[in-house]
Amino acid sequence: MPGQPSLVARLFWTVLAGCALAFAYGRAGGLAAGLAVCLVLLHHLDRPRRFRSRVRRIARRHAPTLALRRRQESFVDPYGNLIRDGWLRERDYFVARTVLPQVERRFPDLTEARRETMLAIVEAVADAVHLPEEDEAPEDGIGYERFCAGRLAQGGWRTHATPASGDQGADIVATRGRTRLVVQCKRLGRPVGNAAVQEAAAARRYWSGDVAAVVSNAGFTSAARKLAAATGVLLLHHDDLPGLEPEGRATVSAIPRGA
Repeated sequence: MPGQPSLVARLFWTVLAGCALAFAYGRAGGLAAGLAVCLVLLHHLDRPRRFRSRVRRIARRHAPTLALRRRQESFVDPYGNLIRDGWLRERDYFVARTVLPQVERRFPDLTEARRETMLAIVEAVADAVHLPEEDEAPEDGIGYERFCAGRLAQGGWRTHATPASGDQGADIVATRGRTRLVVQCKRLGRPVGNAAVQEAAAARRYWSGDVAAVVSNAGFTSAARKLAAATGVLLLHHDDLPGLEPEGRATVSAIPRGA
């Protein structure tokens, strides 16, 4: 591999140096050369273990966030099936953007061959984190809106619900300091699509909000994520609400619980 001496190259130069030692110092030099060859072989054979250890250390630095994202991006559909598609995408993203840049220079020959190993390590690290028990979110729409309002209130936001009719896409309007947040709540058994993002963006204008957000228990489709990035709408899980912080009149940041 480029930038990494191969095992054959290491052995060649070790043996070459060993021959010089043996010629210069006789039996003692030969024994030293043999020991050096054994060390080179052992170091090479230990690479998979060191590779796994390196990946594990990287994942553990982000363990609380990984565990929270796994819970947020997994849900049970109306048929009782556990849907983990969002978490699997998140896990792939973490490996590609966080793990690979830190391991591929040192272990270029292992990163592709052992991708499943990296994913399994990330899964195990996320699974090992004990998160606080999640409050059970009500299944009905009105109950879920009140639940989300309560979560915002925990974070210091003043909230009020919008009228059941004529809300123009907003379920909650919340204020904290000089920031006005317009929220649409979606308690679903499937990921939220981009229609909710469009409605939240329109509600922000209607309610003169500084920031708009869609809150859901079930994650978001890729189309919704793209539209949210383009319109500046926040996509949140209800776990994010107590840690929501205003950062000025036009921005709000979500601080994941447990991160």
